[in-house]
Amino acid sequence: MTRINSNVSSMIARNQLASSNADLSVRLERLSTGLKINRGADNPAGLIVSERLRNEIAAVGQSVSNIERASNVIATTEAALQEINDLLVSMKALVVEAANTGAFSREEIAANQLQIDSAVESITRISNTTSFAGLKTLNGSLDYIVENLTTSQISDVSVYGANFGTNSSVPVSVEVLASAQKATLFLSGYTGTIPGDVVFTLGGTGGAQTLEFASGQDMSDLMAQINSRSDATGVAARLFDPLNSAAGIVLESTTYGSDAFISVDVRDDPASIFSPLMSAAGTQTLRDDGQDVLAIVNGNLALGRGTSVSLNTAFLSIELELDETVATTSLNTEYTFDITGGGAIYQIGPDVNSSQQVGFGIQSVAASNLGNSIVGFLTSITSQGDNAIVKGQARFADGVLDAAIDQVSTLRGRLGAFEKNTLDTTARSAQVALENLTASESRIRDADFAEETAKLSRAQILQQAGTQTLALANSSAESVLALLQ
Repeated sequence: MTRINSNVSSMIARNQLASSNADLSVRLERLSTGLKINRGADNPAGLIVSERLRNEIAAVGQSVSNIERASNVIATTEAALQEINDLLVSMKALVVEAANTGAFSREEIAANQLQIDSAVESITRISNTTSFAGLKTLNGSLDYIVENLTTSQISDVSVYGANFGTNSSVPVSVEVLASAQKATLFLSGYTGTIPGDVVFTLGGTGGAQTLEFASGQDMSDLMAQINSRSDATGVAARLFDPLNSAAGIVLESTTYGSDAFISVDVRDDPASIFSPLMSAAGTQTLRDDGQDVLAIVNGNLALGRGTSVSLNTAFLSIELELDETVATTSLNTEYTFDITGGGAIYQIGPDVNSSQQVGFGIQSVAASNLGNSIVGFLTSITSQGDNAIVKGQARFADGVLDAAIDQVSTLRGRLGAFEKNTLDTTARSAQVALENLTASESRIRDADFAEETAKLSRAQILQQAGTQTLALANSSAESVLALLQ
């Protein structure tokens, strides 16, 4: 049947050519963009998944950048702390040198004092000027703010990390369960004078000293000898009853905690004055150890050391120095204060919430903050301070420097642990996640060039064939004219 009003073959050829042109356009678009999905119509479900993956990729990638920047801040801060530590060590040498008064003149000691004054000034200057892109790191601006603290109960607080979550403050409660104790030995009183010489070695955390107690002396003389060496042994003596010297003597360590101990090694004791030596528990012994305080902080059992307690959890990292009375006698009493702000917040995860943020406190390391209230602060060893070496206080200045060096070293160690165990491990985990997310997004959205070029060739051939076929279909109607001749 021959028709001229409806050229069905032409319509079929035209439709196929349009389809081939559309397929060719898709291949060209994918090859030019490198993407398999360029619009929602290409793959609606795949577009939704890939956009979610792109969102996660961007967030994880930024978290890696955040961690790298935090590591740079810590590196800058630790470099400054290294300089401060070097200055403290140099001052330690100057103080020890100044203690050698039998070999150094007053002028030389005064010269050492000038160097100490300059070093103390430099430490404060470093503390106030250390910064990273305008962010001050050692001037105390990154320290936590503590309020409602009663210093007669808790003498010192160092907050190293606090997670506020959605709260504006973090309440802290402390309850002592077991008291801190000194190492203690009780020596019964001896009435009358000692008939023979007594020789014994007294040992403690400071070291051991051999003491000789000459014949004819009484117990008060023994106590005086022990106290004259307490800085070298870490052991002091006091009367059990201040009004009765015959009541006995208490030997006790100068510090609290499990590190403190007393040991007595009797070399010669003809009168057997050491035979009734007793511990605090009433057991006859020649050695006794101290005990650390045991406390609960925010419902968690804290680590005790002497009269100080520390807690390190994901929500709170803190160290507290308890007042001696609180640490030794005030049991089952709750002491509270609040952390109301401050600290440095590091965003180390892809989502902005408390579980993916880490708080870290960096205390000021100015000279007025290095040291402690027990031995004194670094400013006390300057020319105007009470512990200046030109005033003959080398022993006390040495104690201040030991405390300051320990404080700076502890801060450096915490920064290093934070960088190694928190930042570095999180960065490695995020890098792996970033690789996997990128691979998943690429599999869904990126074009396979080998596949697309093969389909492009097919589409080109079909387009050319369709064009030729359409031309033939359009010309086939001309054959009707032959019937009219």
